[in-house]
Amino acid sequence: MTPPLDSTTGTPRSAPKIITPIALVDLRASEADELRYPATTVLVFAGVPGAGKSTALHRFFGAGPDADRPVHSDSGATVLDSNHTRNRLRHRLGWAPYSLWRPLVHLAHYRAIRAALSAGTGPVAIHDCATFGWSRRLIIRWTTAGSRQLHMVLIDVPADQARHGQISRGRRVNGLAFTGHCRRWEALMDTLGARETVAAPNPRPLDAASVVLIDRPTLRAVSRITFDAV
Repeated sequence: MTPPLDSTTGTPRSAPKIITPIALVDLRASEADELRYPATTVLVFAGVPGAGKSTALHRFFGAGPDADRPVHSDSGATVLDSNHTRNRLRHRLGWAPYSLWRPLVHLAHYRAIRAALSAGTGPVAIHDCATFGWSRRLIIRWTTAGSRQLHMVLIDVPADQARHGQISRGRRVNGLAFTGHCRRWEALMDTLGARETVAAPNPRPLDAASVVLIDRPTLRAVSRITFDAV
């Protein structure tokens, strides 16, 4: 029997799942093909050291680990990774132990963020742990001053996975500092109501237009991040 002309063989292909985040979106143990944001977005990739922030910036925006300047992606986004700042300063300060010039890396990274948020209106993607309240407040202030929208992607991974991520890239964080990051991260998750024992969160958490909670498997399944017209 000849099948109808409009029939298909095999398993039908489902439409891509495109998420346009608003308020708090929990994508952990979920599915998403694309995250879509407004064109003026300031997008912060956050997580403890080793969570996969730099890996995400590389995969979505071509911000390679060896760059030593802000990267301008094909999507038009300016990408600011603290590792790029570290690479640049290493040319002059690499002779000294990193612990001595780490504060200069942080200072230069935040100066670059402020400059990028003041320079134009195109999208900006930022690497930041978000475990320090002062860093979140600075980025919020600069975003608001530029009449932009702040969006956040929080990569939530267990501490042991994050430690393995550090080892795999050869940049292990001091144990005491890492413990502090993890403790503050758990406090942040509690604030968002992201743990089962905590009450529901504020619908506009962290003074951001959206916060996406995501784990590594879900993030790996996202094929792209796009910035559309407002």
